[in-house]
Amino acid sequence: MRQVLVAVGKLRPAFREAADDYLRRLARSGSFAEREVREAGRAGSVTRQRDDEGQHLLAAIPEHSGVVLLDLDGERWSSEALAEQVGRWQREARDRTFVLGGAVGVSAAVRDRAECAWSLGPLTLPHELARVVVLEQLYRATTILRGEPYHKGAR
Repeated sequence: MRQVLVAVGKLRPAFREAADDYLRRLARSGSFAEREVREAGRAGSVTRQRDDEGQHLLAAIPEHSGVVLLDLDGERWSSEALAEQVGRWQREARDRTFVLGGAVGVSAAVRDRAECAWSLGPLTLPHELARVVVLEQLYRATTILRGEPYHKGAR
């Protein structure tokens, strides 16, 4: 199973360093990639920006991949529940793409492409930090599944 994180915008250096650390860790346990798409900051309106970014996001999603949208209204999984979900996805042996939209959200077309939505909780996070959190939680899930000592939470 190949996994891809598709996100709007580029990371500033401190966030890039943290994201790259988790990407390296994730790559040790299988195929994991990151794709950044351009922000549409001068689109003229929020709707136009959302639609433009949505087109870029959709173009970056591998054709037969299952899509998990990061969304405030999505499922709220504990780290252990996320690990169980990742385990189910691995058993399906289908590529998975995690989509993180920009500051104005995602278009209806991106929402329609998603099979499920995952919420990091009710907090408002900067998108750069949210990307690092997603990568860390996916890494944590893989270590839980492999029984590695990284995760210290109660099971």
